[in-house]
Amino acid sequence: MTDFDADEPVAPLRPVFARRRIPTIDRVLAVTGIALACGAAFFPWYVFFNEDKFGIRVADWEQTRDLPEGPGRNVFSVSPLALVDRDDEAGDGDGEVETQVDQIVTATVPTLGREEPVGLETGASQPFPGKSGFRLLHVANGRALIEDKAGMYLVRVGSILPDNSRVATLEQRDGKWVIVTSAGEVVQNN
Repeated sequence: MTDFDADEPVAPLRPVFARRRIPTIDRVLAVTGIALACGAAFFPWYVFFNEDKFGIRVADWEQTRDLPEGPGRNVFSVSPLALVDRDDEAGDGDGEVETQVDQIVTATVPTLGREEPVGLETGASQPFPGKSGFRLLHVANGRALIEDKAGMYLVRVGSILPDNSRVATLEQRDGKWVIVTSAGEVVQNN
């Protein structure tokens, strides 16, 4: 008798390719991903073949406004989108008077035929929003430190100043530094 004869028989090992149990959540996620991918692939085709459900609805242009009566103007080229005076074309002459309501919102008020009041003069050049002052604090290395009510700024030649002018030059006059602006103003250190 040999040592091999006395051993008890051992069950064979499981095969390596045994079926593994896939968790339910993984299956749900996989099915959801496949469904989303299919929807993303087929939805554009659905829209393409059903344009009437998804298309842009064109506005009804039959309710356009009637232009006011007035002299014609010389026009070199007419836009195809121009409004036309349709009451002259109809010629039905029923005499019905419509209310003078502009059906198209343009946010403008017509001024045709209105005269300006005599003596009303508008200012030719009004400073807006007003002059903002600033003062020179220090000059060093070709740069100047200025201050206005909004804060402090470091400027150099060509920089925009708070009064919307530009720095023309930084000069030393009588031992004090000054900024000469593009508007011709001279701002000196206080």
